Amino acid sequence: MATDAKAHFMDWLRDAHAMEQQAESMLMAQAKRIEHYPELHARIEQHIEETRGQAVLLEECIERLDGSTSSFKDMGGKMAAMAQGMGGMFTSDEVVKGGSASYAFEHFEIANYRALMGAADYLGEPEIRASLERILKEEEAMAKWLEENLPAITQTFLERSEQDDTTAKR
Repeated sequence: MATDAKAHFMDWLRDAHAMEQQAESMLMAQAKRIEHYPELHARIEQHIEETRGQAVLLEECIERLDGSTSSFKDMGGKMAAMAQGMGGMFTSDEVVKGGSASYAFEHFEIANYRALMGAADYLGEPEIRASLERILKEEEAMAKWLEENLPAITQTFLERSEQDDTTAKR
């Protein structure tokens, strides 16, 4: 395995692990404030569990290459998620903006996992590629769910906002 290629791959796997740490924090913050959207809440809770499993898979991939996760990168991801979560607390339309941001973030994750799969192929790491492919399928499923449900979530938000009850909009 080429040393530079392996080093890049290891960095990218660490980045992906930090990305999943960020995703978990963002999803948990969002789940706390969407009590009036039970289907969305349930899907976010499901994806939180998937995200935790993805982080474990990434840790195993990193360990397979004799590496370790980056506490610095993980903390950076969590801090970014915390800032985003706090920003959402102050908007009355958080469920719509959060849904849109989640949809974009899922596609960011999808792109990263596709690139990682290419690197795994290049480096002859079929077991790591299989783990990445498993994660990719979960990310694609969440993106598809959001794609299919975001219009209805938006309509529900608008219906609730017509009632002029700002606490019920979330």
